[in-house]
Amino acid sequence: MFGIFKNMFSKKDTTQMEKIIKEGAFLVDVRTAAEFAEGNVKGSANIPLDKVASQLEKFKGKEHIIVFCRSGNRSGQAKMILEQNGFKNVTNGGTWQDVNEMIHK
Repeated sequence: MFGIFKNMFSKKDTTQMEKIIKEGAFLVDVRTAAEFAEGNVKGSANIPLDKVASQLEKFKGKEHIIVFCRSGNRSGQAKMILEQNGFKNVTNGGTWQDVNEMIHK
């Protein structure tokens, strides 16, 4: 239950996320390839949600990981999958537009 509230409220304070983006976080768009092709964050990787669990190797060794999607729902699921597989440095960035906006501040 605490995790739900943490995810809901941590998104409002974007200072930490802006900091880790500037530090070179691994940016992962978990939308489908078709959605990604319609618009995306420059330099982000596209690993659709249904492929995250089978592509854990791509996340290893990354200091910070930010996952995002269209609404923040799939990225929340991706964050949970990664955390269940031992990753502790994952942030749900919410929407790809939110992340894109932070990069261009």
